[in-house]
Amino acid sequence: KGNLGIIFTNHDLTDIKDIVERHAREAPAKIGAVAQCDVWIRAGPTGLDPKQTLFFQNLQIPTKIAKTQIEITSDKQIIFEGDKVGSNEAALLQKLNINPFSYKLKVAHVFDNGNVYGPGVLDITPETIIESYKKVISNVASLSLETGIPTKASAPHSIMRVFKNLLAVTYESDYTFAQADAIKSAAASAPVAAAAADAEEAPAAEEPQEEEAEEDFGGGAANLFGDDSDDY
Repeated sequence: KGNLGIIFTNHDLTDIKDIVERHAREAPAKIGAVAQCDVWIRAGPTGLDPKQTLFFQNLQIPTKIAKTQIEITSDKQIIFEGDKVGSNEAALLQKLNINPFSYKLKVAHVFDNGNVYGPGVLDITPETIIESYKKVISNVASLSLETGIPTKASAPHSIMRVFKNLLAVTYESDYTFAQADAIKSAAASAPVAAAAADAEEAPAAEEPQEEEAEEDFGGGAANLFGDDSDDY
């Protein structure tokens, strides 16, 4: 159906497809042609003299006479996508010098190394593949965690969950380990450093409030992993 051409190339097929589809040519609306898209007549001066108002009246386009020319007062859609172009629409668009349609080459099939496939394959980029893998891995990890079936995708999440539980135990008991000590030390030093920075900027009268904020830190840190009522 339609004319078919063949392009031979040694260059990247994606680049060739982009070049082919980039070059489009404006085309007028011919009587009986199927509309490629919706066609609107925009509001504004037309440059046509008042004697030609009949074209606008036939299409029910609101107009007025301004400075000895016809002016469209509001936007009006005169052709809908998929409909056939009528004689009135074609004549008006021609008078307004509007070419609403365009024609260009369209890639139908790709032949590469003995394989034939659709042009949509050329739209797939490495970034698209990576994003697809990320979504699949995320779905596998979620399914594994919900069903209790361990997989490589869920292993990091399972390990982190167990580690958080162990860390919470160290806050509620005398048991501890090296990694927990490092995290608690970092958590303790961060608010102290922030309080010291605030103390340099705050007035001397507000120093008791800063000391109170430092004393309250211990309880806040303990509650990061639950209170005494939590079960581990």
